[in-house]
Amino acid sequence: MLKRVSFLLAAVIFATFALTTFLSVPAVAEPIKLNYANFPPAPTFPCVQMERWKEEVEKRTSGKVAIKTFPGGTLLDAKAMMDGVIGGQADIGCLCMAYQPGRFIVTNATSLPLDLPNAKVASLTLWDLYNQYKPDEFSQVKVLTMFATAPSNLMTKKPVRTLADIKGMDIRASGGAGEILKAWGANMVGMPMSATPEALQKGVVQGLFSSLEVMKDFKYAELCRFVTMTDTVIYPFAVVMNMDSWNRLPDDVKKVMDDLGAEQALWTGEYMDAHVKESMDWSKETYNVEVIQFSDDEKAEWNKLLEPMVDKWIADATAKGLPGEKIIQDIKTISKKHAE
Repeated sequence: MLKRVSFLLAAVIFATFALTTFLSVPAVAEPIKLNYANFPPAPTFPCVQMERWKEEVEKRTSGKVAIKTFPGGTLLDAKAMMDGVIGGQADIGCLCMAYQPGRFIVTNATSLPLDLPNAKVASLTLWDLYNQYKPDEFSQVKVLTMFATAPSNLMTKKPVRTLADIKGMDIRASGGAGEILKAWGANMVGMPMSATPEALQKGVVQGLFSSLEVMKDFKYAELCRFVTMTDTVIYPFAVVMNMDSWNRLPDDVKKVMDDLGAEQALWTGEYMDAHVKESMDWSKETYNVEVIQFSDDEKAEWNKLLEPMVDKWIADATAKGLPGEKIIQDIKTISKKHAE
């Protein structure tokens, strides 16, 4: 009997000790789970920057946040991105603002022909411009960062050396690039990047107008053996977050994301410029692509045809109550600062 009581007492003491020990061990909190939607294919630069941002957030929060990425329009496509994030279909989304020219008036001013020299300068200029004006169209989301492509150039199946050469050509482009092509006498054909190789093969288009990383990313160098360096407009991108998702984050996580804003713009711009160089080196080596450079006089001739676009943008923005002329001057001042 005594042995039995001793055994029961020992069992109770052990159970009490085990329970106390268990309760004293802090529970491992589940990470905050967020999803991040993007529209281009995974290997392209907007998705490369997405993966870098995800990794940095997870690392800097010591695993407190876990982000699942959705490239290639698998969660939201390009046109639905902003409204999808506002509506909560995705916590975070990456959008190209040039695809909706009437919606993002202030930030889309960077996509005018203003001689932004590269993606790094363009990305930092765009980020500074946003922070200076904080346009109303972003009031329903948290803006995490912004970045831009490198300047657009012509990739064609036949050489374009003069304005006469481009006249009447059907060129794939998007956004405000249509006005540029029209000023040069060409026709813009809107279509997804993924549909362009077949359109080039069938002769539906004779080239495309975009930043040059696509020569390698989409293997356009195989079809477009000529690149004419117009060095004109950039395409501005924004990474935005659903406001409820943002408000639910702890302050230390918010600080990590805020601290990444300008850094991510810089990182993406530098990555883009390096990737364009890599793509063109590959294109010349693999497919003997010819790069056509204008003389200063020729470049001035092409650029002069684009001046009315800026004047029209200023007039339209002013009519909508925005300081159109000041915004353009601010872009030039900011870009000059970053270029130096």
